Amino acid sequence: MKKFFSARNILILLALTNILVYFFAPAKALLILSNARTYLLEMLSVMPPILVLIGLFQVWVPRQTVERAMGSKSGLKGIMMAILVGTAAMGPLYAAFPLGVSLLEKGASLFNVAVFLCVWASVKIPMIFFEIKFLGPDFAGLRLALTLPSIILISFLLKTILKRRSFYEKT
Repeated sequence: MKKFFSARNILILLALTNILVYFFAPAKALLILSNARTYLLEMLSVMPPILVLIGLFQVWVPRQTVERAMGSKSGLKGIMMAILVGTAAMGPLYAAFPLGVSLLEKGASLFNVAVFLCVWASVKIPMIFFEIKFLGPDFAGLRLALTLPSIILISFLLKTILKRRSFYEKT
């Protein structure tokens, strides 16, 4: 079953599905191809610089530094570092996943990487300013007050579930 869901097989399945759609709705099939092209070009413009920065991170940042700042024994400091890095980062969420893997390889805890990814997805500094301007400071404050504890809870549950199921050996 695992071999069926390889990247190549999924790509072939999507291509065959699009050919099938073309027979019934040619305009929709062409729209699918146009959207796929747009997203592919977007990813190709974002991912190379991200991968270069991750390569530099892998070479320049010692493992001990990451373990001390975001490792399993970092406590509140690790959570704060994950929140800070996640809010300051820019770019689409798919650019955060290679960085998350790199952090795990350098000794960051799964919990702190999950916090980082959740914060990257939901709390950005420019977004907070837009919310304050257009929706008011009460809304922005309430959203942050509800979002951050939810992120901590989700990250804890993720770590607990994955550790229990042996998907991830480290804590």
